[in-house]
Amino acid sequence: MISLIGRTLRYEQSSEPGGVSEGGEPPNFVIGPFWHRAVIPATWYFRKRGVAVMTSLSFDGEYIARIIERFGFIAVRGSSSRGGAAALLGMDRALADGHIAAFTIDGPRGPRFMAKPGPVKLARMSGAPILCFYLAVRRPWILRSWDAMMIPRPFSKVHIRWTKMIYVPADANNEQMNEFHHQMQDALERARHDAVAALGAEAS
Repeated sequence: MISLIGRTLRYEQSSEPGGVSEGGEPPNFVIGPFWHRAVIPATWYFRKRGVAVMTSLSFDGEYIARIIERFGFIAVRGSSSRGGAAALLGMDRALADGHIAAFTIDGPRGPRFMAKPGPVKLARMSGAPILCFYLAVRRPWILRSWDAMMIPRPFSKVHIRWTKMIYVPADANNEQMNEFHHQMQDALERARHDAVAALGAEAS
């Protein structure tokens, strides 16, 4: 389904200042959080780029890992609820090897649009900046799932919105980490709002 629909999609993008240059791509040494509901258009757009993605240790996570590996992603196993520390170390190694580290940041079970702290911890560990993004889809099918998963209709337009980068110093204390977490949450919501606005009232 992803392959059949994906090759018909039309992607465009925009960015806040301090994010991705016009017409450019995100750098490899970057942490990319995005909302779980956009995983289908994201899977097609980022295919065959060696992007490292954290997937849960559950049965569903194993199923997802096998699918994304077929599209050229690197599955790092673990989640906020199980195996999180080991998964962060795996993501840190992926960054050091020159891969983008991506998080479906309200997964694996929600609540929807509530970011987990993993990318902020990884940014402090690795020195890589956080670059939030969202993929809005015009007139998608929306599943009745916890994340309101979007399935793009064939030949849909998809708008990718990048935010400015967030840098977390290696010596950030707990109070500062909380503030960076709030900054990431705000950036994720800005990306969603701006991407939807770019496509108009029929976007989600």
